[in-house]
Amino acid sequence: MSNTPSSDTRSSESLITTDVETGSNDRITPSDRTAVAARDLNVYYGDEQAIDDVSIEIPEKRVTALIGPSGCGKSTFLRCINRMNDMIDVCRVDGDVEFGGKNVYDDDVDPVALRRKIGMVFQKPNPFPKSIRDNVAYGLKIQGFDGDVDARVEESLKSAALWDEVKDQLDSSGLDLSGGQQQRLCIARAIAADPEVVLMDEPTSALDPVAASKIEDLIDDLAEEYTVIIVTHNMQQAARISDRTAVFLTGGRLVEYDDTAKIFEDPEEQRVEDYITGKFG
Repeated sequence: MSNTPSSDTRSSESLITTDVETGSNDRITPSDRTAVAARDLNVYYGDEQAIDDVSIEIPEKRVTALIGPSGCGKSTFLRCINRMNDMIDVCRVDGDVEFGGKNVYDDDVDPVALRRKIGMVFQKPNPFPKSIRDNVAYGLKIQGFDGDVDARVEESLKSAALWDEVKDQLDSSGLDLSGGQQQRLCIARAIAADPEVVLMDEPTSALDPVAASKIEDLIDDLAEEYTVIIVTHNMQQAARISDRTAVFLTGGRLVEYDDTAKIFEDPEEQRVEDYITGKFG
């Protein structure tokens, strides 16, 4: 995808406060590398367990969908990957989440640096009350980016399939955009910092079908450059856009994880077939 920031502009910042290598930026065949891996992951909110002993390897530069009924832990798992759960006082995480060969929960990991490499797009579009340009450039300015900010803003908006719609109104407020445009603006903001992984928590659930379709097309394009991990309640969407699908069911358990076609056409677990065919959930 020609409009994404090139690999030579990727940040050399470490995830951590000591000098440990976080992996090469030279991309190889997606199936040959794991982008994110969870090992024996358990998550608790106070005394309530939200994730129960989950282990999973998520491939690089692919779209991985996390599906399951409400309350099954899929969004909690997603937020573990870039430590967004750190912001919840009663949340406790046991086990490992590995990124670039490093457990992101090690004491020497800087969560802010981690979130530059693992960006996130939320369920409801949340542009800042700033101009379109300043929304996209916000993260760059925070991290002290010393390159051509305007060029990066343009590249990111093009990558988010929004440039042609807003190029003549970059000084207008991001809040003036439609819901679908706002979500693409948030995607542009997430990728402007040139992450390696983009997390998406139900990014189309608040959008109309036309806007949702544009986001789906965009996700397919983004996977050429980034690893995309998406939580969705829409099983048809998961079947359309993902390469791999993880099924979480009651109790925060990962019940099955496989190629998407296998999950939807011939799952191993009867519970997964029952969920997919609408017998529960």
